[in-house]
Amino acid sequence: MSETPRDPNPPQQPPRDERGHDDWLPDDEQPTTAGAPAAEGGGSARADRPSQSEEPPANEPAFDQGALERERNRKAQADAEAGIAVTHEPEPESEDEEYRWHTGQQRPTGQPDAVEFVDVHKAFGRNKILRGLNMGIPEGMISMILGPSGTGKSVCIKHMVGLLYPDEGDILVHGESVPNMTDDELFEMRKKFGVLFQDGALFGSMNLYDNTAFPLRQHTDKSEEEIGEIVRRRLREVGLGSAEDKMPNELSGGMRKRAGFARALVLDPDIVLFDEPDSGLDPVRTALLCELIQEIHEENGGAYTVITHDIMSARRVAEFICVLWKGRIVESGPAEELFNSDNAFVRQFLSGESQGPLGME
Repeated sequence: MSETPRDPNPPQQPPRDERGHDDWLPDDEQPTTAGAPAAEGGGSARADRPSQSEEPPANEPAFDQGALERERNRKAQADAEAGIAVTHEPEPESEDEEYRWHTGQQRPTGQPDAVEFVDVHKAFGRNKILRGLNMGIPEGMISMILGPSGTGKSVCIKHMVGLLYPDEGDILVHGESVPNMTDDELFEMRKKFGVLFQDGALFGSMNLYDNTAFPLRQHTDKSEEEIGEIVRRRLREVGLGSAEDKMPNELSGGMRKRAGFARALVLDPDIVLFDEPDSGLDPVRTALLCELIQEIHEENGGAYTVITHDIMSARRVAEFICVLWKGRIVESGPAEELFNSDNAFVRQFLSGESQGPLGME
């Protein structure tokens, strides 16, 4: 039998879904559909679907991961619209709603401010820490800056001594702008401060005497005899008069705190900063440290500023309290008035209650 001549210009083949043919096979090997005659030249008709042993067509579409993800997203969106247990982020609060507890009330003390923050903004990348902070630290009082973790309390201390500068606003120390000081002016201004860091921040290679004498040797022209007199007096005041030869690794946590306190006092500072002095101490040693702060303040005076989370410490020694939250002052004023405040946030934080505006967020 002669082969049927083919059209030299055949029409364009339709897609498989219209014709049922596989483009990857020659015409004479195309499978027959159900009820159609077998291909000419003999041979059994093939099934429409290749058997498992057959390899898939070379031009069959590959698995599309993106399509799967889009389908999942479509279903999640449909579930969300239907209200089916879909977790989503809450709508951001407006500024008025976010700061509804921040009255910013500053109750008078009758004392001038040793340190003043004026509309201070500070951010680290996209993380806004201080967001328009207005706060005053009164002269001659023991002040405490209280607030939840991560709200900017330690950042305030670094601004006071010029270790950080505000993105906007101003910080005044005894009426002088810290951000506008020259390097020499800043160096002189820092002599007004004594700082007690969280763990004392003692030099591990120096004994207690040399650690305490370090600021005097760095910032004054006093003789070693004068330095020795001042160091021993300050060590006696904090109960470490017999420990001047000890190394920091031989001291307990409470002793390191007291040593750091002695070092903070040797320059007779006008302002003393305490960055969480009660961290890592048991309740008894925390109470003893609070008593020591009170005794030294009564003897020397000055503006003492304590950063702490410990409400019992605030009740023991605070004369002035600033409650800081979300980078702004909620309320500030004499301690007795703050502990009797009608503000829901202040009342919750100073009483340590679980119910109130402050949650786990």
